[in-house]
Amino acid sequence: MTVSVEPLTSPDLAYDIASVVAHHDCPDLPFQSRKNYRAKFTDPPPGVMFERYLGHLDGKPVGYLDLSFPQLDNLDNVELDLLVLPECRRRGVGRALWEVAVERARVNNRKHLMAASVDRHPDGGAFAEAVGAKAGLAETRSRLDVTALDEPRLAELRADAQKHAGDYRLRRWVGVPPDDIIDDVAYLESRLNADAPTGDMNWEPEKIDADRLRKDEEARERRGRRSFQAGATIGDKLVAWTWLICEVDQPVHAWQNTTLVDPDHRGHRLGMLVKLDNLDNIREHRPQLEAIDTFNASENAYMLNINRAMGFRAVDAWIEWQKDL
Repeated sequence: MTVSVEPLTSPDLAYDIASVVAHHDCPDLPFQSRKNYRAKFTDPPPGVMFERYLGHLDGKPVGYLDLSFPQLDNLDNVELDLLVLPECRRRGVGRALWEVAVERARVNNRKHLMAASVDRHPDGGAFAEAVGAKAGLAETRSRLDVTALDEPRLAELRADAQKHAGDYRLRRWVGVPPDDIIDDVAYLESRLNADAPTGDMNWEPEKIDADRLRKDEEARERRGRRSFQAGATIGDKLVAWTWLICEVDQPVHAWQNTTLVDPDHRGHRLGMLVKLDNLDNIREHRPQLEAIDTFNASENAYMLNINRAMGFRAVDAWIEWQKDL
């Protein structure tokens, strides 16, 4: 067997590998369309440099490596997605791609390589251990079956949260946050790596401002993705915020992303309140929605409890891995 690695020349070659791996490793998750996948190459998130490589086995493309180098913060890190077709694993392709990742990390003065694996298929975890990576954070993926919501229970949760919310008021929107609150949203998003559990991962808070947030959202739209957001204000200040994101051409599925409450405004059930309001927001715009998935640190009992109360149920476990050079 001959193994070789070369820079990626076609997004379609990457898609052919990534889609097969995704359907094998997590068959219950819809994979993005070829069109939207291609758009990752033309409209990437701002502030990130990408390098991409293809692994060949006897001349056939069977492996794909995606390297993400943050340019505005977390400058010691490189995040990688290393994929090998299931029938071609344990033949040296993954190791060859890994060696390229290490080399490129060193060339770019990065100290930490980071990747994730899912427990339902042990290949990823076994490979991470084999190359000397350490488990840094355990995560739980949970799913909300939107077709079977307990509406009376959700109404009870909302009523209880509103009793504690006092003078806080709800706002909701789609896409780029309104100008009068975009700075507040940027501040809250910047707090994620400071407030959410990060285990032993070398994640530092991101430096997000209104301009970066706006550009990120606009690029996301060009990649065929749309965000639905809700927040809570006191006076003219937004102090709690959550967002859901979905592929425009996949109306039945969405991802729950960040939910954050300013530390000075905790204890008022605002996390629960904005998540419930945003659930209404996305259901209004996406009546075909069937399921929402989300990741939480397994130690984040507060957010897991909110999700479980809403009806989310654990699906599988993931590990974030880190290799220090």
